[in-house]
Amino acid sequence: MTSLLAIHWNVDPEMFHIGSFGLRYYSVGFLLAFVTAYLVLERMFKKEKVRVEYLDKLTIYVFFATLIGARLGHCLFYEPDYYLTAAHWTEIVWPFSHGRFTGYQGLASHGAAIGILLTLYLFWHRYRMNIWWLLDRLVIVVALAGCFIRLGNLFNSEIYGHATTLPWGFIFEREGETEPKHPTQLYESLSYLAIFGGCLWHYLRKKGQVRSGTIFGWWLVTLWGARLLIEFLKNDQVDFEANMLLNMGQLLSLPFILAGVVLIIISRRGTLPQGPFPKGEKITFDDSKNKKK
Repeated sequence: MTSLLAIHWNVDPEMFHIGSFGLRYYSVGFLLAFVTAYLVLERMFKKEKVRVEYLDKLTIYVFFATLIGARLGHCLFYEPDYYLTAAHWTEIVWPFSHGRFTGYQGLASHGAAIGILLTLYLFWHRYRMNIWWLLDRLVIVVALAGCFIRLGNLFNSEIYGHATTLPWGFIFEREGETEPKHPTQLYESLSYLAIFGGCLWHYLRKKGQVRSGTIFGWWLVTLWGARLLIEFLKNDQVDFEANMLLNMGQLLSLPFILAGVVLIIISRRGTLPQGPFPKGEKITFDDSKNKKK
């Protein structure tokens, strides 16, 4: 029997159409995440007297790392049998269906995380900034970005949970549901918003003088810990998860949580390099050869 207190959710995932182009709330959330993240990081860079040109370069790196990593993560972790075939491999990079722009049907946050970490290494190799200093600040806004993206999932009526009798259960009518389900998109969105607030509060309380690795370590533990717990309420995203004790999202979260615990221990020892340029190695943007000075 359907609960009278349930929320009937039947929102069109597209805000409007222009010809064959339809703008989705998810896409708006994705872009809003990057704009907001840039503005917050810009204030941090200026406050700590680091040239904004570094942030401009970093934004380009992270944008493409997020998009490519999230897409590859979904295709390789969740549906390799479909995408790694001669008939469907082009769908990994082609965001159109029947001549209509649909966006990418499937993005994985774990893939995005791996992509960002790899591209940060490339960024460090080119610009010689302290990667731990970068991570402590970048993850603050990544948590906020996750909040926006999970709201986009809600508008898409996707990645929701098991049936519930709680009064805030959502009936996702566009998916043919007739009983309330856990709105796990909202659970994650609110969790990420709280993590953003906690990390930013610590950063501001310390006036930016945080010990390297501290924020990043706690971020790994809390964000992926929240993801691991909320996954227990979610429906399986792919069929092969049905007989698994922990689903794919939980298995991929465990290494991040463990890495966070190790990093917290290391950061307490104060052995990680401090400051944006611990060795004074800066790249001059006016020098086309990118020599150190």
